[in-house]
Amino acid sequence: MKFQHIAFALAFLTLFSCGTTQNNAMINNTETTSENSITETHWVLETLEGQKVNAMQHGDKIGFTLHTNENRISGYSGCNRFFGNYSLKAGNRISFSAMGATKMACPEIGVDESKFFEVFNLADNYSISGDRLSLNVGRGAPLAVFKKAKPAAEPITEKYWKLKTLEGQDVKMAKNQEREMYFMLKTDDNKVVGFAGCNTFSGNYTLEKGNRIRFSKLATTLMACPDININEAEFLKIFELADNYTINDDTLTLNVGRRAPLAVFEAIILIKKHQ
Repeated sequence: MKFQHIAFALAFLTLFSCGTTQNNAMINNTETTSENSITETHWVLETLEGQKVNAMQHGDKIGFTLHTNENRISGYSGCNRFFGNYSLKAGNRISFSAMGATKMACPEIGVDESKFFEVFNLADNYSISGDRLSLNVGRGAPLAVFKKAKPAAEPITEKYWKLKTLEGQDVKMAKNQEREMYFMLKTDDNKVVGFAGCNTFSGNYTLEKGNRIRFSKLATTLMACPDININEAEFLKIFELADNYTINDDTLTLNVGRRAPLAVFEAIILIKKHQ
């Protein structure tokens, strides 16, 4: 009888142990899935302090992306680009630190940037429901709700990237300028080609995981354009310094480290002319 009781107890413990292991595995998988679903995804602002907002401000949408590379956060607040660090822990815990932003002035903005930045200062946990992400503090109502942005239909390559801002300043075509400043990454032989305002340029590029990018062997034509007031060297310096990039819909930023973007570009659809 004792043997039977011991055997039964062992069987029960074995089943309990298996069940616990399976449950732990399910919990771990849930946490992993949750973490994977929040990172490397662009989240567009939908509500702030319970109020519906228009995320589209000054040609871009307010939102952010959590990059797994060095736990970086980058985003757009309606006027300025911001960046910093984040930390994820078990139980959907999240915190943000070392936050910084550009210092552009935009008087006609539809969202209070200070309230938006306060979300990242206060948030200590998050929740996901479908394609919605909520940043919360404690068990209170969400500080802000974001919607998962649709992924870009095409990658960074084979797109015509028109220059929008250079070192935080809006760029306009100079008088007598032939065309706008731009660049394209051609998949053939990893070639970069573009126009710097007076001269065309070309070179090589490499792409790596974590949105890393490097340019090399850049060369330009040697045309002189005395009637065009533009500093080509300032634009070309971007390709020497840039080591990473971010893409939000049709907007591309070239960056160096965790600093403010060196330049912001807009994807332009080229229309082929029929002969």
